Amino acid sequence: MSCGFVTCGPNEALVVSGCCYSKPLLVPGGRVFVWPIVQQVQKISLNTMTLQVESPTVYTCQGVPISVTGIAQVKIQGQNEEMLSTACEQFLGKSEDEIHNIALVTLEGHQRAIMGSMTVEEIYKDRKKFSKEVFEVASSDLVNMGITVVSYTLKDIRDEEGYLKALGMARTAEVKRDARIGEAEARRDAQIREAMAEEQRMAARFLNDTEIAKAQRDFELKKAAYDVEVQTKKAEAEMAFELQAAKTKQRIMEEQMQVKVVERGQEIAVQEQEMMRREKELDATVRRPADAEKYRLEKMAEANKIRQVMEAEAEAEAIKIRGEAEAFAIEAKAKAEAEQMAKKAAAWNEYKSAAMIDMMLDTLPKVAAEVAAPLSQAKKITMVSSGNGTIGAEKLTEEVLSIVTRVPELVKNLTGVDIAKSVHAA
Repeated sequence: MSCGFVTCGPNEALVVSGCCYSKPLLVPGGRVFVWPIVQQVQKISLNTMTLQVESPTVYTCQGVPISVTGIAQVKIQGQNEEMLSTACEQFLGKSEDEIHNIALVTLEGHQRAIMGSMTVEEIYKDRKKFSKEVFEVASSDLVNMGITVVSYTLKDIRDEEGYLKALGMARTAEVKRDARIGEAEARRDAQIREAMAEEQRMAARFLNDTEIAKAQRDFELKKAAYDVEVQTKKAEAEMAFELQAAKTKQRIMEEQMQVKVVERGQEIAVQEQEMMRREKELDATVRRPADAEKYRLEKMAEANKIRQVMEAEAEAEAIKIRGEAEAFAIEAKAKAEAEQMAKKAAAWNEYKSAAMIDMMLDTLPKVAAEVAAPLSQAKKITMVSSGNGTIGAEKLTEEVLSIVTRVPELVKNLTGVDIAKSVHAA
């Protein structure tokens, strides 16, 4: 055994003895340091133990045998050091079953002793008293062993001889007898009260019938008087109603005539208002628009007249200015053309054939373009060859060049200028 701490749960206690302790050290639910060999540690259980205490066939003070079963809860008290020390002296080293049996035997002896000192009726009727006496006697004895009785309850009482049953039967018979007597007395009292109630009911009924007859008579007399008064008032009311109805009808007719007069006056006023409205409408929709249109036409005629005069004046002025401008333009154009012709004549006279050749050379590309233009517009060209000479695009080019080469000859025929000869001479 190695030295170290030893622990126990809250339902146990440690008992350490040996070196360093003059008396055992008690540690309920904790831990303690223990040296091996020189010290010894033991555990004792603090669990609550449930004991079923059986006491079969115990004679009471009357000599009646009965059997009793009680339930007790006991445990070793761990919080009281003195009781724990006593329990260790008594039970240390014993198992929980052995402690259980010792406590059970002790309780059973005390339970039997209490049963022998009481009657069956006391045990049966006053169970609380019996449980209290067993608890007190057993507690005073078990506390000397370090055991505390937590609780004790009488669970069951049995009687093999039928004593309890006889007691029950006697009590039952007594109760039944009292019940029958009570029932008879209650029935008698009920019948008496019923007869008295019937008598009172009949007397009340006769009195009530008398009062009803008297009330009926008074009612009929009063009703007849009321009927006469009601019929009289009704006749008067009918006559007054007819008279009032006639007056009301006359007043209604007068009111209706007055309403018609007012309505007629309102109709006349409405017609007059309508005539005024139509007059104003005619004035607004016909007369004023006509005057406005007349005024507009007059102003338009005046404006048109003024416009025509101004247009005529402007046209005359424009014609005059245009004539002067055209005359000036013609004069300037004539002067320019005369100067151009003079310059051109001078140039022609100075250069003669060279100028014509220059003009022709500038014109030849245009002639070639005009000759080739129809060919560029053609979508399809079909050429037929005899097998001699060129074909295809080369043939087309030769044709165009052939036409262009004929231009100098044409110029010679038209103007008498031989371009080829002039070119060679130059």
